[in-house]
Amino acid sequence: MQMIEKMKNLVREKDTCVLATVSEGNPHCSLMSYVTDPECREIYMVTHRQTRKYRNLAGNASVSLLIDTRAGAGKEEIKALTVGGVFQKIEGAEKLERVRKSLLARHPGLRVFLEDPGAEIFSVRVKSFQLLEGIRDATYVEVE
Repeated sequence: MQMIEKMKNLVREKDTCVLATVSEGNPHCSLMSYVTDPECREIYMVTHRQTRKYRNLAGNASVSLLIDTRAGAGKEEIKALTVGGVFQKIEGAEKLERVRKSLLARHPGLRVFLEDPGAEIFSVRVKSFQLLEGIRDATYVEVE
């Protein structure tokens, strides 16, 4: 299996990540539920528009996600995937509804949140992956 496919499979297998945003040089991390498109080119999440993270996203579209396997893995087996990307608003009612349904299917507990008029579903367009397997094995791949 190609390394890029190994990275994408990790994204597909997991459904929570840490989203890192920045405002005025100050980092901010948030635990987020997500779904991805089949090609792992976009990762979809939802947040409230009145949050610090949303203000950060609107002011600086560059983000980083951390997806890992620490739950249930021994320290030598842990994998950590850093995803570099760009925040994007989702354009088009059809796509927005498709993503909303995907989020509900994977995360039924988000129903009330997704129905809140102040909630915003957004996309992170993937630009790069960096997979760390164990302590020393790191692989970096830029995505077109």
